[in-house]
Amino acid sequence: MKKYVVITGASSGIGWAAAKKFAELGKSLILIARREERLKELKKELLIRYPELDIVIKSVNLMDSVEVEALFDDMDRYFIEAWINNAGLGHYGAVHEQQLAKTKQLLSLNIEAITLLSILYTRKYHLEEGTQLINVSSAGGYTMVPTAVTYCASKFYVSAFTEALALELQEAHSPLQVKVFAPAATKTEFGQIANNRKNYDYDEAFGTYHSSEEAAELLLELYQSNQIVGLVDRESSSFKLMDHQFAYAGDSSINQKLD
Repeated sequence: MKKYVVITGASSGIGWAAAKKFAELGKSLILIARREERLKELKKELLIRYPELDIVIKSVNLMDSVEVEALFDDMDRYFIEAWINNAGLGHYGAVHEQQLAKTKQLLSLNIEAITLLSILYTRKYHLEEGTQLINVSSAGGYTMVPTAVTYCASKFYVSAFTEALALELQEAHSPLQVKVFAPAATKTEFGQIANNRKNYDYDEAFGTYHSSEEAAELLLELYQSNQIVGLVDRESSSFKLMDHQFAYAGDSSINQKLD
């Protein structure tokens, strides 16, 4: 049976670089993003180097929940050994200055789409050996960052939801591994979009940051580990593989008990 790795947000940045890393491992891929032309370009590049792989592209707007559910239905014919929810959106600026339309897009993509796809993937693969679900959060999903209140809150949700899902599956003795990847500043289109600036200089904005390729290597390190969290320290840029970071009341005597 042919197996696939799914990567959302594959048209640029970490998703684009991660596709190359998984292709190097000999993984057939299903690449998802809105920009079909960019996906076609990536597919062509990958097949030149790895003609033996099957590369499937899907142009989908993950901010539309109807398209999200239809996408997963369309995936039913493939065996997906790893699903990486990488697509995300940033929105920097004081809360009172934020655009409601862009904030709605952020919530739809960063929270709703990841939640729905995680549920659907877990429902189908929670009994399958050798499967993984990796949700891309952010260092801002563990630290509140000035001018990024809404973005960080959405990523705190991703981190907490994914950690709790990982522990829930562990308690159920499920073979499906669930993990959180939390990169810090990474040179992608993210800065331009999040700040509404055509010209965005990462050297001026951060000084220290990872390239997309470096971040993809860290993602691969998490994928190849047995840890739940892969977190980049915002201050040192060091990468740590860790167990869950949020408090979990798994063995509390006051948890709800139902017959």
